[in-house]
Amino acid sequence: MKPKVQFGIDVLLKEKIGLIKDKRIGLVTNHTGVTSSLEWTVDVLHKHPKVNLTCLFGPEHGIRGDVQDTHKIDSFTDARTGLRVFSLYGEHYKPTPDMMKDMDAFVYDIQEVGARYYTYIATMNRSMEAAAEQDKEFILLDRPNPINGTTVEGNILEERYRSFVGERETPIRYGMTMGELAQMFNKEYGIGCDLTVVKAKGWRRKMWYDETRLPWVIPSPNLPTLDSAMAYPGTCLFEGCNISEGRGTTRPFETIGAPWIDGFKLGEKLASFKLPGVGFRGLYFIPTFGKFAGEICGGVQLHVHDREKFRSVLTGLKMIKAIMDLFPGRIEFRKGWREDDYSFDLLAGTASIREQLLNGVEPEEIEKSWAKDLKAFQAKRRRYLLYP
Repeated sequence: MKPKVQFGIDVLLKEKIGLIKDKRIGLVTNHTGVTSSLEWTVDVLHKHPKVNLTCLFGPEHGIRGDVQDTHKIDSFTDARTGLRVFSLYGEHYKPTPDMMKDMDAFVYDIQEVGARYYTYIATMNRSMEAAAEQDKEFILLDRPNPINGTTVEGNILEERYRSFVGERETPIRYGMTMGELAQMFNKEYGIGCDLTVVKAKGWRRKMWYDETRLPWVIPSPNLPTLDSAMAYPGTCLFEGCNISEGRGTTRPFETIGAPWIDGFKLGEKLASFKLPGVGFRGLYFIPTFGKFAGEICGGVQLHVHDREKFRSVLTGLKMIKAIMDLFPGRIEFRKGWREDDYSFDLLAGTASIREQLLNGVEPEEIEKSWAKDLKAFQAKRRRYLLYP
């Protein structure tokens, strides 16, 4: 079927190629940067007679999406195009002046998943900062938010907990596209780069990705389906615990567990909550890599049956609280890559959620604690929305 929506790259090629004509272009992209007919943005721009593509920049997981999470990546020369590929997830996380010396403008074309933890947001933000500092244009080719552009969930990140998995003060699920986020970051945080957003054509805020009729290209190795992307804003928090978030299974972020969990008992407990839009199935699994690789884990699989009612962040917190109640003293919140911080806190963007859980506060009460800040964010967010 013909797609209902065109990516920003499609619109650029058909209507707005003048934006980059006669300019030296540095392309920030990865395997998700494709046209609606699945042509790689790198190939299309490299071959285009009016485009001078001079270098490439790759985020976490690499420019081809073949590298697992947290693995550092070196810069290299791409054998296919002969272009230099600068890694923004290795020695440097932000383009350096030397990387930008042979370019006039950035073009950014990466698919994100609608959750604050995703490091492609930090790559965008820091590339915009570099563009402003070196007087380069920044042209963002927009794409749909795959888990819709209306639902906003979770606490606002605190400045103290800014990191590469939480670059700016947004909620966990922000209900915006990357183009809208870029406009907000540029204005609200004083980046001040010369920003142009090429909008996706035909997208409406209420659309989920499967309603666009666009091809699903996995945004990273452990988000293989739209189902996993729907669960991710809530279950990614398990990365900060001694509980598998399902990496090493065929259903990452939908499958949660650990060797010390009784999967059937946990499944029954979670089912008793009757959480909106989601059911739970107790199960056992053996991860092939990641936490508990090769070990039998008990846990649950989430089954979202009404995605409009499903609240991923609340569901994730209810799951953690249920595990704490059923298996006292077994859950551990581990220290993160920053010596003084817990990984969970860096993901959550605050220490208060972990502290409240440890003090027995119910997730519904935790959710109420951020309601005022979330309302203020939604008012700010409205100023930067580009789509009906």
